[in-house]
Amino acid sequence: MCSKVLFASFWLVALAMGRPDGTPAPAGYGYEAPKHQLSYEKGMPFDFNYVVKDDYQNLDFGHKSNSDGKVVTGEYHVLLPDGRIQTVVYTADYNGYRAEVTYQGEAKYPEAKPYAPAPSYGAPKPTYGAPEPTYKEPAPVYGAPAPTYEEPKALYGAPDH
Repeated sequence: MCSKVLFASFWLVALAMGRPDGTPAPAGYGYEAPKHQLSYEKGMPFDFNYVVKDDYQNLDFGHKSNSDGKVVTGEYHVLLPDGRIQTVVYTADYNGYRAEVTYQGEAKYPEAKPYAPAPSYGAPKPTYGAPEPTYKEPAPVYGAPAPTYEEPKALYGAPDH
């Protein structure tokens, strides 16, 4: 019993001390969290835009953006299926991404039509006659086979009775 108490007391002392040199043990498997400094790289200035407008396929969208290396501003638009145009004007900088979304026009939905099944049709009538056979039996190209063996010879005489 005395050895158990002695072992427990050594264990508690070791736990309280942490490390032999007296400094507290780092948390989590001896891993110390890295000390990061937030840094931002200067961006490259740019300026671009594009627009796609195709009335045949009912497409209308575009994007315009520019940057001075620190702040990115721009806008993009798209024609929605309900007929409205959605426009997003945005700014992105060290404070984050801020966008303002607007809609032009009024949503239009086509009138729902009741379901009408497709007409069913019968099997088509044939427009051709029965085909005539084109196969003709070929004429034989060989004659009757000749025997390839000799007449058997009697090796024994007739039996005596």
